[in-house]
Amino acid sequence: MAKKKYLIVGAGGFIAGHITKKLLDEGNVIIAADIKPKKFWFQKFVDAKSYDKIDMKDYNNCVNMTKNVDYVLNMACNMGGMGFIENNKTECMLSVLINTNLLRASLINKVKFFFFSSTACVYNIQKQKKTFIKGLKEEDAYPAMPEDGYGWEKLFSERMCRHFMEDHGLEVRIARYHNVYGPLGTFDGGREKVPAALCRKIATAVLSKKNEIEIWGDGEQTRSFLFIDDCVEGTLRLLNSNHSEPINIGSDQQVSINQMADIIEKIAGIKNLKRNYLLDKPKGVRGRSSNNENAIKVLNWQNRVSLKEGLAKTYKWIYSELKKDSLNSNKYCRS
Repeated sequence: MAKKKYLIVGAGGFIAGHITKKLLDEGNVIIAADIKPKKFWFQKFVDAKSYDKIDMKDYNNCVNMTKNVDYVLNMACNMGGMGFIENNKTECMLSVLINTNLLRASLINKVKFFFFSSTACVYNIQKQKKTFIKGLKEEDAYPAMPEDGYGWEKLFSERMCRHFMEDHGLEVRIARYHNVYGPLGTFDGGREKVPAALCRKIATAVLSKKNEIEIWGDGEQTRSFLFIDDCVEGTLRLLNSNHSEPINIGSDQQVSINQMADIIEKIAGIKNLKRNYLLDKPKGVRGRSSNNENAIKVLNWQNRVSLKEGLAKTYKWIYSELKKDSLNSNKYCRS
């Protein structure tokens, strides 16, 4: 699929930004679109046609942007960490308009291929009530009981992709991402996910010489976390495959939030941080991990970057970003 013309929707975001850069490096023609102004994009793309402040929930925008495009990658959605997802269910659900209208426009403009970025939040929450559960297989999304709001939107959009393929012959690919993290992503402001949030909190403690951090929940809830480089590799393998069913792109290295905080503290060279557990904050499911059997079999892909290695790179980047603003002392008032 090299040297084709891609429309990447949500290109100003974290995962999409890294994928856009990789596809540009491979010599492809890229049209990058995002609702955010360019100054808020995580990466800038000199070699791409970039369109900011464009709302792809609007059907006419979708029709215009998909003209003369070979492949559409829908990476756009209104989402963030658990705090944002729990408190903004309506906004998360409205992202269904992006996928629906992009699919309709792709048919009109005879797009060859459509990619949808889904999430592990589609999995049945009844199967995630214990810590350190077995990795979730793709079929564990049914019977359907995903996380409210964001999870339902993603599961519904998966079904839309499937039916556009069955009814209209549109080639689709669907990745279920599991907690992707790494440099050049959100680490504050309320939309950050756990790895970035903990890296920020611990880096802030180091810089401010404070000896405490806050953790949402009791810290015993578990997840698996996928480093961005592995995510990009797995996604590109999926794009080049013939696999049209949803597939996990995640890590099977499951850890508790407390264990991850231990790893980051060692990376930061700090000991004995007091942990204030906020039991009234959104916590999500009790345990979640990815079963990668299908990815290994179908894509010949397995994550390679260990959690310790990935967190070291992420912490280093977040620490450097915070240090740049060290003159702004109120930057370190957040816990």
